[in-house]
Amino acid sequence: MLRCMLRAKIHMATVTESNLAYEGSITIDEDILRKAGMIPYEQVMISNVNNGERFETYVIPGKKGSGEICLNGPTARKGVVGDRVIIFCYSYFEDSKTRSFRPRIVKVDSRNRIISR
Repeated sequence: MLRCMLRAKIHMATVTESNLAYEGSITIDEDILRKAGMIPYEQVMISNVNNGERFETYVIPGKKGSGEICLNGPTARKGVVGDRVIIFCYSYFEDSKTRSFRPRIVKVDSRNRIISR
């Protein structure tokens, strides 16, 4: 049996930009992506702590070290600059692997600087 489990999380990132004109996705600083083990174009779930919105999209890498978290296209309607978001990535695992697996959790401060992993 396969189980869908949390594989990675970026905890309490701050939205730095909202770009309605883009075709759709979330742009995330490439350094944060790497630490979380997420890759470009991977599906993510985003939960907006400020307004309760929860939505899915895919990742586009942003400039390394920029702290960029940008809601693009229709997702720009789900939050505004300054909102705090939690970004989740799930994967399927064999049941036997779930007991020992631990997700990568990256915590960032209000300026999206990594504070722990």
